[in-house]
Amino acid sequence: MRSSLLAVSIALALGVVAPDAGAQDARERELMELKAQLALLQQRVAELEARSDAQAGPADAVAAEAAERPATPRVETRGGLKVASADGEYEFTVGGRIQFDAYAFDRDQADVAGTSEFRRARLTLGGKVQGWEYKIEQDFAAGSTTEGFRDVYIAREALGGKFTIGHFKPYRSMEELTSSNEILMMERPFASATGLYAGRQFQQGVGYLAAGDRHTFGATVFNLRNASGTRNEGMGAAARATWAPIHDDENTLHFGLSGSHENLNRGSADVSATAVYAGRRGPSQTIATTPGDSGASVDTVGLEAAGSFGPLFFQSEYARARYGQAAGPDQDVETWYLMGAWTLTGEHRPYKSGAGVFGSPKPDASTGAWQLTARYDTIENKDVPGLEASSATLGLNWFVNPYVRMMFNYTRGDNEFNGDKTNQYALRTQLNF
Repeated sequence: MRSSLLAVSIALALGVVAPDAGAQDARERELMELKAQLALLQQRVAELEARSDAQAGPADAVAAEAAERPATPRVETRGGLKVASADGEYEFTVGGRIQFDAYAFDRDQADVAGTSEFRRARLTLGGKVQGWEYKIEQDFAAGSTTEGFRDVYIAREALGGKFTIGHFKPYRSMEELTSSNEILMMERPFASATGLYAGRQFQQGVGYLAAGDRHTFGATVFNLRNASGTRNEGMGAAARATWAPIHDDENTLHFGLSGSHENLNRGSADVSATAVYAGRRGPSQTIATTPGDSGASVDTVGLEAAGSFGPLFFQSEYARARYGQAAGPDQDVETWYLMGAWTLTGEHRPYKSGAGVFGSPKPDASTGAWQLTARYDTIENKDVPGLEASSATLGLNWFVNPYVRMMFNYTRGDNEFNGDKTNQYALRTQLNF
């Protein structure tokens, strides 16, 4: 290209030389010399272009090779382990939690034994594959087979929310949906799978969850079998909606409403509400039962209110459930609790708007955070006189850093049905990563 332009330019320059009769011979000689110089110049330009192409060839090859070479994946080790491809299409995470408890009882009528145990020992694998999420969580404290399955599911974002397919918690009960890493007390209240939904914490089914900055809506359709349960034809559905009219970095006010329907069918296990009123491994009282072979149903409605204002926090739930009976009238169960906390070192308990629950305060890594907690919890069968249990718990939490927490709970249990008043002292050492 450059040699062609140069040739045209010289030709134009020669074209402006008008011949004259007196200098014709001299000009012809000059023209011959100029043509020879032009040929030499064209040869030189061609040689320079060939050399330039030879030098550029390796550089272009290197650039092409670099473009084809896969980018280095991103690796993060803060807390757990996370590996993600450069394009974000693939992701793999490893996490877990260890909760080691020790407890002792002030015995009354119940024959209980104080000791120590691993409350939870979980390994969690998760990630993404081309827009699909997955999670596999095994709790070795509950068993090494399907008895230890917790969240085991596949999920995908669609229609403004996320669909989840597999084994997970139905959308009901605020405290039930709060992670065990972040609950205020060592055990959940009666409005959760610790009482009202006993034995039905995780179910197999399909769920949909949509969330904004101030609201959530979740719905689940599931069968009445968890991973370790027997096959049966029982079916259920649950839904939960939340709204936070006040929500900023230091202040949140939350309200919620949930409903659950569980229809027992062929092969279903008995469905019960129980009260473990003096802490983990303490005495329990069955409040109501729907027999699995009755074909009846259990219907529950729950209300929620909670708030986090600076270092102060409160949370309360009320639930009423109707347990169908094979013979005789249905039985109504009512439960409610009021729980509060004060973080002495000033940290705030943050709101997780994507799930409609609260997390743990974020302590300073060098000084940690201290938190006082209290809860009153009660459950009652409204159709059987005196069939009622309650507990009052005082607690102290020390957040050593964002991953390690120490907990102390003192629980005063009261079973009005048989008069037992067993109390418990409990300690927990917790690490999550």
